[in-house]
Amino acid sequence: MHNRKDMVALLGILVLAIPTALAAAPAPPADKNAIVIVFKDGRQQTFSMADIERIEFKTPASNSGVSRGNTFLGKWKVGDGNFGTFFITLDREGVASKSLGASHGTWTVVDNEARISWDDGWHDAIRKTGTKYEKRAFEPNKSFTDPPSNVTDAKKTDAQPI
Repeated sequence: MHNRKDMVALLGILVLAIPTALAAAPAPPADKNAIVIVFKDGRQQTFSMADIERIEFKTPASNSGVSRGNTFLGKWKVGDGNFGTFFITLDREGVASKSLGASHGTWTVVDNEARISWDDGWHDAIRKTGTKYEKRAFEPNKSFTDPPSNVTDAKKTDAQPI
């Protein structure tokens, strides 16, 4: 008799738990080529992959790899890809500025290179190759893993990180 009561109680718990488990799972999108974003508060939003140009993941400045002794901090003289030069400045707060085009951007260190995203959609990477540094430029709608639009020398113009 005691086993029967335990079995009924267990069955009752399972029956009550099933609706809760089903409610927690997001409904699959109607469009099989869609992405569903589930927010921390439980809200969901679906986006068609055809409408998405790219997905970028921003990290807080404290996790960005921008630190006091960072090699990339400071002012850099870089090529523009057309035999000219301009300057890029990278500061501690993850803010980037340049003397050509859209002057504002943000930067972080990823895989031992400074990755800079400019407000006009262009993005640059400064990396050490052998004993020197180079700047790789990527046009809008390209990622850092695509072939660069141009590659030029990069030379730090200040002796110490700022």
